[in-house]
Amino acid sequence: MRTEDLIATLSQDLKPTPSVGQKLLRPAVAGGLIALVLVAYWLGFRPDILRAWAAPMFWVKAAYTGLIALAGFGCTRILARPIGEPWKGFVASLAIFGVVALGGTIQLAMTSTFDRRALLMGGSWHVCSQNIVILGGPILALTLLALRTLAPTKLRATGAAAGLFAGGLAATVYGLHCPEHALAFVAVWYSLGMAVLTAAGALLGPWALRWR
Repeated sequence: MRTEDLIATLSQDLKPTPSVGQKLLRPAVAGGLIALVLVAYWLGFRPDILRAWAAPMFWVKAAYTGLIALAGFGCTRILARPIGEPWKGFVASLAIFGVVALGGTIQLAMTSTFDRRALLMGGSWHVCSQNIVILGGPILALTLLALRTLAPTKLRATGAAAGLFAGGLAATVYGLHCPEHALAFVAVWYSLGMAVLTAAGALLGPWALRWR
């Protein structure tokens, strides 16, 4: 049998395999839906959700967390391959956080001393970060499961990227419940929730993603 015939015989029943992006998009969609269901049936949507959509700060907050999610997804997609170098994505996420943190600092500086605590703490500082972590847990778990079918070699960095993505997506969905709009609040408590998930991913990565 000629080489060309052998190759044709071996490949005739092969089906196209999903790309790395497609494999990671599935847990993103599934995890996002789980987070949305948890908001709907556990936390509840904010009562003024329809009016909130007209408020610029609603979209500023969503843009911040959404950009963090995109940066995390990009890092995860790159690290899913053995030669991936994701550092630009991590640096981008830090730059995004820096802009929001600077805005929050300016906001506090322009606020009277009497009102700063209320601006920073809002009415839900004690539950904000932990709710984001709870919403992001399923997203992180599903993303790590998807990564096990790929070929990451930098396991801690890959786990951190997955956690960053899970945190950004969970925080974006959480915004449908949370009425807090102050940049100072978002920079501290939203970022803390996303940071915890990033750290959790970094800790779980070497264990969850190692080849067995």
